[in-house]
Amino acid sequence: MTAFVKIPLRRAYAKIWLMRRLICTLFLVFTGAAAAQTDTPVSKIIFGSCIKQDNPIPIFDTILTEKPEVFLFLGDNIYADTDDMELMREKYNTLGANPGFKKLRETATILATWDDHDYGINDGGADYPKRKEAQKEFLDFWKDPQDSARRKREGVYGSEIFGPEGQRVQVILLDTRYFRSPLKKGGKRLGGSYYPDNNPELTMLGEAQWKWLETELKKPAEIRLIGSGIQIVPEAAGQETWANLPLERQKLFDLITKTKANGVILLSGDRHWAEFSRTTEDTPYPIYDFTSSSFNQAHPRGTPTKNRFRISTNTYHRENFGEIKIQWAGANTRIEVRVRDLRGNARLSHSILLPELAAR
Repeated sequence: MTAFVKIPLRRAYAKIWLMRRLICTLFLVFTGAAAAQTDTPVSKIIFGSCIKQDNPIPIFDTILTEKPEVFLFLGDNIYADTDDMELMREKYNTLGANPGFKKLRETATILATWDDHDYGINDGGADYPKRKEAQKEFLDFWKDPQDSARRKREGVYGSEIFGPEGQRVQVILLDTRYFRSPLKKGGKRLGGSYYPDNNPELTMLGEAQWKWLETELKKPAEIRLIGSGIQIVPEAAGQETWANLPLERQKLFDLITKTKANGVILLSGDRHWAEFSRTTEDTPYPIYDFTSSSFNQAHPRGTPTKNRFRISTNTYHRENFGEIKIQWAGANTRIEVRVRDLRGNARLSHSILLPELAAR
């Protein structure tokens, strides 16, 4: 009788274990977490920035037809501009209720950083008094687990690696708000009133984030996508850009050299237009900065700010998103970067062979 009872119990326990495993698997799939750190190579990544959460966001439907594996939100994901956390939460909830956004959350791995408007204040930096509270709202909305590294430190920077050895994509999202020093202001120009400042005491990322970034760049990966809310390569022309803190900009390029981090591509947003930039000045290899902005704000306003590093034949000023397609083929791996419009048409494009992103 005893033996007869044990067999059904074992079967019952086995069924319970299998059911629990199935539930966990489904949870990972439907939260978008299953794609991270897997042995499956990632070949399609979508990125972009700037969402007016109260306006329609039809471009999400276009993006869904592209079936992205990874989706990178590069900042201004809502326009909060407030130190009232309840109001900020309401604005996040508006974005969260958008049908296209909800579908993206169900079908792709989503990673996010912030820029000034979802940080809480236009052009804000380390002097924003509600930065800790804003970080909590950010992490709650993007569903960071309670034990995540970003809940244990200041700033929303983070990193993930996707794919097996030989086909690894490292995504590094920087926080260019929480620690950033005040910017130097001067006379108004086309892009704004900010000017470069060579004060060595100023910082873009803060000491802790710089140390973290060095550690991340030493990790093995074939392709590294570094996302920044503001542009890194373009020259200072009045707007917020890394070039306003030129020593910090060069520090980034020097760190890529020091860590021998091949495969670096920069992604940025903020500008409400799309453009491609590249520099070879004091860099270990050509450093590209692909800018995509905005998801649902059209600004067909003509000539953008001056940028001697611009390599795209034109800029695009209507709704857009960035797309990265990776054709894995060892040393012949090709990276195709495009900016697509509301209908999915390619407006800007550039192709890179992976060996181009290696120090010579």
